Amino acid sequence: MTRQTSPHPFRPGTNSGGGNDEGIAMVLALLFMLALSALGASVMVLSRTETLSSVNYRMLSQARYGAESGVHKAAHFLLNGYALPGSVSDPLSNYDTTLTPVRYLGQPVVLSALSDVGANYPDAASQTAFANAAGGTLTAGSATVVYTASATLLSMQEIIPYGSSTPTVVQTWRITARGSIQGAREAEVEVSALLERQVVAPHTYAAFATGGGCGALSFEGGVHTDSYDSTNMTMVDGAPSTDTTWGNVGTNGNLTEAGNSVVSGSLSTPRSGVGGCSDGAVTALTQQGNAQVSEGLVALPQAVSYPAPDAPSPLPPTTSTSVVSTSACAVFTLSSGICTGGSGALTLDPQGSPMPLDNVHVTGGATLTLEAGTYNINSLTLTGGATIVIGSGPVILEVAGQSDDTPIDFEGGATANDSFDPSMFRIHYAGAGTLKLTGGTTTAAIVYAPSANATITGGADFYGSVLAASVSASGGAGIHYDRSLASNFFTTGPQMMSSFSWKKQ
Repeated sequence: MTRQTSPHPFRPGTNSGGGNDEGIAMVLALLFMLALSALGASVMVLSRTETLSSVNYRMLSQARYGAESGVHKAAHFLLNGYALPGSVSDPLSNYDTTLTPVRYLGQPVVLSALSDVGANYPDAASQTAFANAAGGTLTAGSATVVYTASATLLSMQEIIPYGSSTPTVVQTWRITARGSIQGAREAEVEVSALLERQVVAPHTYAAFATGGGCGALSFEGGVHTDSYDSTNMTMVDGAPSTDTTWGNVGTNGNLTEAGNSVVSGSLSTPRSGVGGCSDGAVTALTQQGNAQVSEGLVALPQAVSYPAPDAPSPLPPTTSTSVVSTSACAVFTLSSGICTGGSGALTLDPQGSPMPLDNVHVTGGATLTLEAGTYNINSLTLTGGATIVIGSGPVILEVAGQSDDTPIDFEGGATANDSFDPSMFRIHYAGAGTLKLTGGTTTAAIVYAPSANATITGGADFYGSVLAASVSASGGAGIHYDRSLASNFFTTGPQMMSSFSWKKQ
């Protein structure tokens, strides 16, 4: 048998299909190596990019923190080290307040510590003080952040705050600050913010308590609030008809309500939560016994502060005067014509000048009528059914309360203001004593005593508004807010930072 063999036996280095497998393998290997090299390079580039991105983000953040420090340093100076215009060296006549920004010599008013922002301020001492205060450095790891700032005066107006005779200036500033890091890698960020003080109405509530604790407002025993408008009244049985709305109340702390008390309006407070209140956990509202706040809670962005009214000037004497049912004008050591009447029915008239009165005690059914003017009084007490009558108005009691913890005590008598316009009877008190108020068929007044404690007792009516550190009402008292007060009186509100923005330079 003949054995058959392949005419082309396989030998290494040959391709039975006529090609070269080793060449293809090498090409594929090179392609894979190229792909892996590109992938590795991409990973390295990506890793470096992320590292640089992280470094850039860190540096921008550090520069921004520096710029924010500049804003705060500038704001601190404007709040605490800056003298408001109005002095002999910096008169208001230097400023054109009809434009925004405010102008001096035709250019915006600017305080500046920035090298490329020119200062333009009438008082050189203020500019120098700002330049020294509105810059500095921060240490951020191995880097140093340098910050500087400028401030542009956007608006300015002069007002006489309610309860004061001294004008003050209200301003709005735009603060611009830059933070920068120098070195191999650099970063610079600019931050801007507004620093403003608003003009606010002090009597926008039936009752407001500036205290921040539990029971700063306390209503019990069927107390209720509502409202009316003394400029457009509908009289029913000799008293204004009231609306079950706008009887709003407010506090920096807590309202404690009990005994079917009803607030016909809202409760404004920076506190939150409803329920039990304690010193370590002050809630907005504590209610018992079907008490209600008809329009719910309004969150205040921060606690509200009100400036104290001026102390009486000159201070009144601290002697005592008693007005009884048989008294004549001789009980007052006043010049002729300022006091008229007799037999316990006396009338006082300041006649255009502040009237000094000591510790006045009206008792035994006597009536004391006060005509329009300012009364610098140390204290006023009503007992035995005595009455204070508001004649023409406004009657302004500037209360001193020297050596007297209860400089106003009306619980044993009544006040009568037949106009039902509470602005005709104003009580101003800067001290921290207690004001004992009471209601009546024609009791209408506004009380401005941001550091005092005010109490309203009895089931009668109080028309107007009470602002004190604490306000306590009981016994079914009705507090009827006069809505016209919201547009009658104004004072300075707290300083606020707003409209914050930043950008990379």
